[in-house]
Amino acid sequence: MAGAVILDPDRHIPGLADSKMLSEAQRERLYDLITSRALAWSVAAAAPTEIDAVNIHRASLAAMRRALLAIAPLPDLVLVDAFRIPDVLFAQRAVLHGDRRCSAIAAASIVAKVTRDREMHAYHQADPRYGYNRHKGYATADHLAAVALHGYSELHRRTFRPPSLFDAIPQ
Repeated sequence: MAGAVILDPDRHIPGLADSKMLSEAQRERLYDLITSRALAWSVAAAAPTEIDAVNIHRASLAAMRRALLAIAPLPDLVLVDAFRIPDVLFAQRAVLHGDRRCSAIAAASIVAKVTRDREMHAYHQADPRYGYNRHKGYATADHLAAVALHGYSELHRRTFRPPSLFDAIPQ
């Protein structure tokens, strides 16, 4: 999941921070503020099949590109967390640790994370065997145990193979 946000300089959003440093309640509150106060915002996803076909990094960059091209008005300058987005004809600046250093990148990380978490809750409602409501698709011990028991779902990347699940532990 990738987000793009153009903040309105006249509508400050207090508390913007790296989505990983915020509680779920804080992210939800900020999501509502961002989506109501931003000049523009968008979220785009990379499907598991796309990630399997091109790798996680390239699929993430493609999702960033889709999110960026979906916003209007289009920006004059794009600030990106750590990487430049290929095949985009905008001025860009890659900002190392951008979600901690830039409010627009932090806002984009929040809208992407909340959107993803909401999708995981919906997937859990459709198929509770995997416990997406608890781990949101991250490779926790509970999630790996559910995959070991039930196999992959259509949401799982076939190229993701945690050693603790698929490889024998050498003695």
